[in-house]
Amino acid sequence: MSDKLQKVLANAGLGSRREMEKWIEQGRASVNGKMATLGDRVEPHDKIRVDGNLIDRQSSESVCRVLMYNKPEGELCSRKDPEGRATVFDRLPNIANGRWIAVGRLDINTSGLLLFTNDGELANRLMHPKHEVEREYAVRVFGEVTNDKLNKLKRGVELEDGMAKFTSIRAKPGDDESLNSWFNVTLSEGRNREVRRLWESQDLQVSRLIRVNYGGLELKKRLPQGAWVELELLDLNMLRKSVQLPAETESLINEQKNKLDHARISRMRRSVQKHKLAKKKMHRR
Repeated sequence: MSDKLQKVLANAGLGSRREMEKWIEQGRASVNGKMATLGDRVEPHDKIRVDGNLIDRQSSESVCRVLMYNKPEGELCSRKDPEGRATVFDRLPNIANGRWIAVGRLDINTSGLLLFTNDGELANRLMHPKHEVEREYAVRVFGEVTNDKLNKLKRGVELEDGMAKFTSIRAKPGDDESLNSWFNVTLSEGRNREVRRLWESQDLQVSRLIRVNYGGLELKKRLPQGAWVELELLDLNMLRKSVQLPAETESLINEQKNKLDHARISRMRRSVQKHKLAKKKMHRR
């Protein structure tokens, strides 16, 4: 049975399908010694190379893993930054096969829940608009928020890249005299800066934005910013089920040692702080 080349490469943990499509277009992949082109399909016995390196398709079919990361403001959602700024990949654990794939992106000024996985198919489905995976954000808005504006945001607003809307908007209690208001909003796609652009369409400014939920998975409240925790089998399979993928039966983590107790949280905070200091020293050089 044949599969699209980009799907096979993504399943090997090399990156998302979109990334793999770019690699193929850039001439980085070959099949049986012939330069691959976008749209190629491969059989299980075909020899696939990326940048001249043979892909071991059997060993790459490792246990599905997912990390929950609490992204701070100021970090980039890219693997490396030419200016040496902090990225969300800097402190992730080493992985034996493949590499960590970010499930979607958060802009540099947005904080909160970011998922990483070594499973390219899972990443692709969680990001693809057709699966309508719901994202929830806590957002602080500056300006006068009227019922008319809220209704427009729920009905739909024409942005430069098409119609967009919030599937729900929930106001949070606050100071009636303040020009800053907090809301929890949900939407079922992840276009670039979509939450900010929706509020801006109503002449309102987003002064704080935090992603708190992705696909029904809530950001753990005790997880420090800049720290990560690996999902246990129950949460991992909840995500997989939401995008019609079969359940995993194996996990590499010890559930008892994975608890966010006081001692572990303290170690996480020290580790994050140590990394920040090391990054600052490097940046000064």
